[in-house]
Amino acid sequence: MSVNPKKNQVDRTAFSVAFTVGLYGAAFGAAGVTAGFSILQTCLLSILLFSGASQFAVVGIMGAGGAAISAIATATLLGFRNTLYGLQMAPILKVKGIKRVLAAQITIDESTAVATLQDNDEDRKRGFYLTGIGVYVFWNLFTFLGALGASAIGDPSVWGLDAAVPAAFLGLIWPRIKNKVQFLVSGIAIAWALLLTPVTPAGIPIITTVVLAIIFGAKK
Repeated sequence: MSVNPKKNQVDRTAFSVAFTVGLYGAAFGAAGVTAGFSILQTCLLSILLFSGASQFAVVGIMGAGGAAISAIATATLLGFRNTLYGLQMAPILKVKGIKRVLAAQITIDESTAVATLQDNDEDRKRGFYLTGIGVYVFWNLFTFLGALGASAIGDPSVWGLDAAVPAAFLGLIWPRIKNKVQFLVSGIAIAWALLLTPVTPAGIPIITTVVLAIIFGAKK
């Protein structure tokens, strides 16, 4: 029986990305419980929302006492990029009906990245589905384990888990900062958010930093 080395390469890439990213779900599980969500609520966020940055925004804002509308607005802004990924992947996947809905659920940074690295549409589809489904399975599994572990240890602040949300955001953002402009925007956004934190409701400082993205994006 012949073995297709290209498919093996796609499979290995998809699995390594899926497992590595999925492990990070444990941090979200711990962050959710630390913010006052139950294990079930934390797991449902991963199952239904399934967008790392948006999920951390929800638990971070509501855990700090922010309003649900602020959490929803921030999560929506952070998740808007997935819509652009959908536009990019739609001509390749060519799915309709329930398959389109299911494909949309796993249209994330990682599945799109692995797909776009491939040379042809067949491998792009394979990379997309293997990565997306893999991340979904591992992310939800480790979300549950992280939430369960954080719930079992008692007061999360004693163990330093109250810092899980800002630490997780730093972990998500840092690898994506690759040039001086991005460093500058990030620095200004941090300063702006810190300036507004004492005088505005939770969630508002993060939402207003989108203005910076619009200003710098318009100048490019």
